[in-house]
Amino acid sequence: MLLVYLLAQALYARLKQADWANPVLWSVLTLASLLSIGGVSYPSYFARAQFIHFLLGPAIVALAWPLWERRAALRQHGFALLLAALFGGAAASGSALLLGWGLALPSDVVLSLAPKSVTAPVAMGIADKIGGIPALAAVFAVVTGMVGALSGQTLLGWLKISHQAVWQMVRGFALGTAAHGIGAARAMQVNADAGAFAGLALGLQVLLASVLSPLIARLF
Repeated sequence: MLLVYLLAQALYARLKQADWANPVLWSVLTLASLLSIGGVSYPSYFARAQFIHFLLGPAIVALAWPLWERRAALRQHGFALLLAALFGGAAASGSALLLGWGLALPSDVVLSLAPKSVTAPVAMGIADKIGGIPALAAVFAVVTGMVGALSGQTLLGWLKISHQAVWQMVRGFALGTAAHGIGAARAMQVNADAGAFAGLALGLQVLLASVLSPLIARLF
């Protein structure tokens, strides 16, 4: 697993960090192909990858340090960032629900789409609480993260923001809001400031979605 990622990362660096060469995308595709060819079931693979899974926790916690280094900006823009997280999360979830209903998908599939912009483990828990399918929610979350990481730079490049510090804050926060951990990783590769605010957006989406999604689901 680590060897596959290191090779993908080396290729990514050689191609000057082209969006389509994202190492997470190619690591997932390569590992899925190898597991399929080798006839290895996912539970067997996951049981042997527990150490990597364990490291996800410390990695997320480590995102707090770049934020601490930018605490002055957080104090200055804290309320605006909170509102951005609230409306961004509502737009991500609401658009997915409307799309699912518009396509006449089964209700449990539609509810599995709702937490698509929250990191996969949390999306699974939310889906379970609101009547969705946890495994399907994880798939939607991963696909959403990959789409955001691949297309976010290009789409956000259409914004014309001349102030560099504000631009990095906006870019990182948008990637973290829409594409959770995978988007935050992409933002961190591009710029340290963008990565810090992407980590903040990721954390805010986890908190807001975990609290608000079950409450809203009960109302409807």
